[in-house]
Amino acid sequence: MNFLTQPWPWYVSGPLIGLMVPLLLLLDNKAFGISSSLRHICAACIPGKVEFFKYDWKKEKWNLMFVIGVVIGGVLAGIVFRNPDPVRISDKTNAMLQTMGIKDFSGLVPVEIFNFKSLLTLRGFIMLIVGGFFVGFGTRYAGGCTSGHAIMGLSNLQLPSLIATCCFFGGGLFISWLVLPYVMAL
Repeated sequence: MNFLTQPWPWYVSGPLIGLMVPLLLLLDNKAFGISSSLRHICAACIPGKVEFFKYDWKKEKWNLMFVIGVVIGGVLAGIVFRNPDPVRISDKTNAMLQTMGIKDFSGLVPVEIFNFKSLLTLRGFIMLIVGGFFVGFGTRYAGGCTSGHAIMGLSNLQLPSLIATCCFFGGGLFISWLVLPYVMAL
């Protein structure tokens, strides 16, 4: 049972995730990804005349079951199989984040940023609301999320997925190194 509470090495978890691609393709010609599930949920729950939601979402109910499994797995991992050790990050990263005021690494995310009280500040609004909007917009604009493009699209040798994945990582580096220090100074 101890192996469930510890992070798995990349050479175990990576191939397990990677094997989902051929499994989904062989079983029913399905694509791996999570971002389209929000569209399916909206199409199921919002009866209206929005053209974007007019399609047979019931054909994609397997994707909704996948999302439910992700949520259940996240709850199990966070509560039942919780790793009691703090998240390990490099000393250099730790020092850099502490200069920005992020000092508590006891959970999965820094408490100084991700809490309800922080949401009511300008910094929290920018990071949680504006950042969340850009993630959602970027995912829709790119036609998928990082898992869909980086895992599914690259394994199918799709050039748009290579471009999207490079942009995801480039954007992450840009935000981490050039924007985050200024936002944290607010």
